[in-house]
Amino acid sequence: MIEKMIGRKIFVRYNPARPDPWLIPDGLMDFKKENKMTTKGKVLVLVSSGRGLPLKDGKVYKGAGYYLNELTVPVRALMQEGYEITFANPKGNAPQVDVHSEVADFFGGDAARLQDYMLFRDGLAGLRDPKRIADVIASGLDQYDAVFVPGGHGPMIDLLDDPDAGTVMRHFHQTSKPTAVLCHGPISLLSALPNSKEVVAALSAGDAAGARAKAQGWIYSGYKMTIFSTAEEQQREPLEIGGKVLFYPDFALRTAGGDVSVLAPWSSYVLQDRELISGQNPFSDEALLKLLLPALDAKKKRVA
Repeated sequence: MIEKMIGRKIFVRYNPARPDPWLIPDGLMDFKKENKMTTKGKVLVLVSSGRGLPLKDGKVYKGAGYYLNELTVPVRALMQEGYEITFANPKGNAPQVDVHSEVADFFGGDAARLQDYMLFRDGLAGLRDPKRIADVIASGLDQYDAVFVPGGHGPMIDLLDDPDAGTVMRHFHQTSKPTAVLCHGPISLLSALPNSKEVVAALSAGDAAGARAKAQGWIYSGYKMTIFSTAEEQQREPLEIGGKVLFYPDFALRTAGGDVSVLAPWSSYVLQDRELISGQNPFSDEALLKLLLPALDAKKKRVA
């Protein structure tokens, strides 16, 4: 094993017998250069600005954020394919990782792989200092080939009814560019509603009929999609968030008009319908990529 120091005093343990494609030949990784290579295109990644997920009975889950594997596995693969990544959220503040996701279970039970992806995450300067979604819109959305929203409970805090997130979603829908959403990420599709805050308020109040009426005309109505299931959420509520969510994600998308389907808890499951690619849970990360990468290539060929 060879141990070397890289930028910001991060140490890399390098085993020559098992080289990682993200380590350059001498084992030294320069994360600063990752997004400065000649790129194949650009992908916009939306993350939450939130620090607390409101729950029933006035409780708050303060650990809500993005799930490590749901963000890093797709982002790393996209970067390996030559795509430049832009991270953005509503406030332009550093997003929070859900510490419950920093476990080997989500990386095939491989502790070394977990550490490798944590190191990769720590080298993403754009994640530490994301752009404001409003600023990304102002700079022009046409430059992006796809949008990706990873899960964790973060999107349930703010992306589901953020007006700027809605502008992004409508752009990618109207231009038929790949829109990939994973686990809780699909809840961000509600933001495309011009009255998303009213719809979310009705869902939070338990007014399903009111939410359904207010969601008429949703651009994703009738789309086949998947999202973190009620059964999965109910398993995680006592173990992870310490309370009950205001509403279940799959119920919310069905109420808005989505053709939602889910498999048994923790099954890898993804669906593609037109530009929309959705994955059910953390274990759907690799399957999502198998649809997203070809969709990007196909879109580029059509444009060419």
